[in-house]
Amino acid sequence: MSYLVKSDHRAPAVTVPVPVDPTLPRTCVIGAGSSGIAAAKALYLAGIPFDCFEQGSVIGGNWVYDNPNGQSACYESLEINTSCGRMAYSDFPMPDEYPPYARHDQVRAYFEAYVDHFAFRHTITFGTTVEHVARTEDGRWAVRTSGPDGEHTHTYDAVIVANGHHWDPRWPDPAYPGTFAGEQIHAHDYRNAEQLAGRDVVVVGMGNSGLDIAVEASKVARSATMSVRRSHWVLRKFLYGGAADRFSMPGWAPGWMVSAGLRSAALSSGDLTRYGLPRPTHRPGQAHPVQSEQIRARLQAGAITPRPGIDRFDDDTVVFTDGSRSKADLIVWATGYDVTFPFLDPDLVAAPDNDLPLWKRAVHPDLPGLYFVGLLQPLGAVMPLAEAQSAWIADTLTGRYLPPGADEIRSQMTADHERTKRRFYASPRHTMEVDFDHYLWDLARERRRGGRRAR
Repeated sequence: MSYLVKSDHRAPAVTVPVPVDPTLPRTCVIGAGSSGIAAAKALYLAGIPFDCFEQGSVIGGNWVYDNPNGQSACYESLEINTSCGRMAYSDFPMPDEYPPYARHDQVRAYFEAYVDHFAFRHTITFGTTVEHVARTEDGRWAVRTSGPDGEHTHTYDAVIVANGHHWDPRWPDPAYPGTFAGEQIHAHDYRNAEQLAGRDVVVVGMGNSGLDIAVEASKVARSATMSVRRSHWVLRKFLYGGAADRFSMPGWAPGWMVSAGLRSAALSSGDLTRYGLPRPTHRPGQAHPVQSEQIRARLQAGAITPRPGIDRFDDDTVVFTDGSRSKADLIVWATGYDVTFPFLDPDLVAAPDNDLPLWKRAVHPDLPGLYFVGLLQPLGAVMPLAEAQSAWIADTLTGRYLPPGADEIRSQMTADHERTKRRFYASPRHTMEVDFDHYLWDLARERRRGGRRAR
């Protein structure tokens, strides 16, 4: 069972404007993607005065195809990897007519409906970029923005960072030796199969995007090669006639039990070594889950050629570490993303190798009033977790929640961070990993404890 209990019915629509309490801390929300709108909704319903700044002209962030903000990695064939019931916000289910795994356009429509249902679109300022955030002498936050009407600086009591972590592409560093004569793009810049049609394509990486792009290439490219330096256990999206992730663990389940469940799902999905991929060097549950319904069939048909990691380039040829070679005129680097905050000075907040320890993945113990929403990588979808974080932060700002002492916060943060490092293999993609159900259970428990402290 899942700790996150979903209702079959949506919360009542907000039809009367929620009054703002000017005595509450004035807050700034950065971004109106799936995490930013969760934060904005929580603040709005709590009566907290706030501004939400969105660089583009629409909501939805990474789920908007060709988002005008230029940050989205959405591609034409993208669909969610977490089933609709597990991705939806707790008080706003996805429509019953949606398939088990919704398309990106359906997810965008869902976000639009969410904002209109709770009637807080007017709180979002579009076409406005947050250029800089800095602490003031009195411990508040100065936020400088730029937009159609120029630059402005406003002071806030709190800032919620919800700028996402799938927008700043990570390229190989250092670069591979040799010279490549063809085109190179990052998966962030992939949009549709037309970019692959009739070409000799090498896709580097086998995360979720890498598998999707390799499958697309196998259908339209002259040749499709998948270069895999470290193999993964690839789960199916459907098991026993339904969405695979409906077999969830209770929130109190320890990590080894969750890993055992993932191990069972991986073995049920089938071994990929029979198709030429190396056996993963980690156990299921020691890496972020990867899912694909089509990759096995395309490998079995010989439409995708698996290769090991790249050794060097030789003009129009990619040479791999086992000495094999593939002609190529397009390389797609599905090599992940860097976690960056262009509006924060690096000496204030930075995430080298994507490593930024936070209490409950939301609170920086040295920077009161600065919160992060959605800066985590769950074994599931971010949206319900961002919603829970936002409700917790709203409780904090209204005084309904009181945190524990600084020493306990640091102790918990360190213990959680070390536990994650022990469980997942060392990689920039695993620095923010959390268990979906356990995180929700743990955060709900802390909210109850903090509510008692506040009373």
